[in-house]
Amino acid sequence: MTDILKSTLPTDTLKKFLTTDKSTRIQALHLSHAWQTGLAHQDLPPVVIRLLGELAAASVLLAGNIKFDGSVVLQLQGNGPVRLIMVECTAALGLRATAHLRDEMPIPENSTLQQLMNPDGLGRFTVLLDPAAEQAGASTYQGIVPLEGETVAAVLEHYMKHSEQLDTRLWLAADADACGGLLLQRMPGEPDATGTPQDSDSAQATWEHCQALAATIKTPELLASGNPDALIHKLFWEDDLLAFPEQDIRWHCPCTRERVANMLRSLGRPEVESILEEQGHVHIACNFCGKPYDFDAVDCATLFIDPDDMMPAPGSRSVH
Repeated sequence: MTDILKSTLPTDTLKKFLTTDKSTRIQALHLSHAWQTGLAHQDLPPVVIRLLGELAAASVLLAGNIKFDGSVVLQLQGNGPVRLIMVECTAALGLRATAHLRDEMPIPENSTLQQLMNPDGLGRFTVLLDPAAEQAGASTYQGIVPLEGETVAAVLEHYMKHSEQLDTRLWLAADADACGGLLLQRMPGEPDATGTPQDSDSAQATWEHCQALAATIKTPELLASGNPDALIHKLFWEDDLLAFPEQDIRWHCPCTRERVANMLRSLGRPEVESILEEQGHVHIACNFCGKPYDFDAVDCATLFIDPDDMMPAPGSRSVH
């Protein structure tokens, strides 16, 4: 195996490989710092953190393959104690993730995905491929399917097989400290005279070989492997793989104090003053990452001051 084990330092990275016959894609990731940053302002039960982290890892694995400047958005939605789990990862691997709960419904510690989100069978799984604005030739794609599968990995595998016609296997794990993920994906074979991809016997053998090796991985190994190279080396140490440059993953939520201020301005002075009178301050948390923003009476008054009114009048002098 060539140049695959370089560093044992923990990193938030995605590593991508191809088998030498180019018939199977292999990807691995490990998140720690970025994941802990994302959870800093989100108070979620451990079982929900696990689901959110698994979906976040899956979004990075899929975003690593998109061919446009934009993002992959994955959303689980249902009528259970967890109303919504949503993650977004850009082509540059900027990640954000959130979960919204129903306060009136308890969340048992060992609940399954279906128990938490789909007790009535009406849950939905949505995949959105969202190109950046004004990108020539690119359009938004949205796929919505029933929420089928006992795990996040099963939900994604079912979607990729039936909606994208791609054989895909996923191993995902997450807790409050880290996320880990491994993806195998069978690449389309060379097209025949009619343009239909053909799979050779050797490609099938490679696919089965990679699945057999990956099936030996355990959840603690996905979480403990600070460097994806170590995980790939552990599983495929006897195989030559074509390695691609690693990609850094970062937590990125575009919320800022300035954006929140603009939102408050859009509410209007009477509404903001009403909140101040009732609560003494305005407290807003980002709907996506939970980061808090507080505005006191002085902050709120400043929102509605015309910048021109703060400039000295022409010809005036400051008095000291």
